[in-house]
Amino acid sequence: MMRKIAITAFVLLLFAVVALPAAAQGDAASSSGGTLFWGLSIGMGIAAAGCGLAQSNALRGACDGVARNPGAADSIRLFLFLGLALIEFLALLTFVICYLVYGLAS
Repeated sequence: MMRKIAITAFVLLLFAVVALPAAAQGDAASSSGGTLFWGLSIGMGIAAAGCGLAQSNALRGACDGVARNPGAADSIRLFLFLGLALIEFLALLTFVICYLVYGLAS
């Protein structure tokens, strides 16, 4: 448990250090929009990683459910596909929002 907390704290600290140049930029008129692009790219990467983890957990749960009760495989498959579709929708929605924010800012 402590190891997970330490890894999470390290990753958050790493993100904070990476974001420092964005906080040090000048006024908005002199900015070329590169900081926004990189920020949205990192946000999209985090969303994609989160969706990948969620999909792997859903698939693991479905495999465990089918292994414990093979007779319920059809209903488990239905809910697995529904859950995977909703998880994938979150990644696509994040992409659309990032695209719109970048398009409106440029």
